[in-house]
Amino acid sequence: MDKSEKITNYYAKERPFKNEIAQLRAIVKTTQLTEDYKWSFPVYTLNNKNVIGICAFKKHFGIWFFNGSFLTDPKKVLENAQEGKTQAMRHWKFHNAEAIDKKGILIYIEEAIANQKKGLSLARTKSKHKIVYQMPSILQAVLDQNSELQLAFNQLTPYKQREYFEYLETAKQEKTKISRLSKIEPMILNGMGLNDKYR
Repeated sequence: MDKSEKITNYYAKERPFKNEIAQLRAIVKTTQLTEDYKWSFPVYTLNNKNVIGICAFKKHFGIWFFNGSFLTDPKKVLENAQEGKTQAMRHWKFHNAEAIDKKGILIYIEEAIANQKKGLSLARTKSKHKIVYQMPSILQAVLDQNSELQLAFNQLTPYKQREYFEYLETAKQEKTKISRLSKIEPMILNGMGLNDKYR
């Protein structure tokens, strides 16, 4: 199944907020972003760089801004994807169709596009002796979609979690990150650390 079919199936699937995420999609389609499919949900890119994603869950739906920490957020609606673990990603959550402010959403998306054109992104946090890796956005996206995987990941020791962060963040290409993510998902579900077999 190619990406266009996966995108079509995502929006066609019967799920909570099916019509609402279709409305978000329609807003995004008026911009210059390219529609893609990564980590089991639609992602919208500019020059192959992730800008936003559209997601639907049981109790809410919304937009992920991959570098949302740079948005001015005049409406004060953005939330950190996971406080203390993610740095750049921000969520705009909605709980009903009435909350969809098309004009306001478009303003946020256009600002995110402008920021991407400027190349704004958070550098990795460095300590005196080593790089401290934060929760990668691609891993956060998958954890948000899979509660079983989220639970298994939360039960790992901080050391093992950091090993996975570094493993994903040191991949230079997007396709390598995706490949590595596929490899580690079953390991996380089994409660394994990245290097357990060497210990």
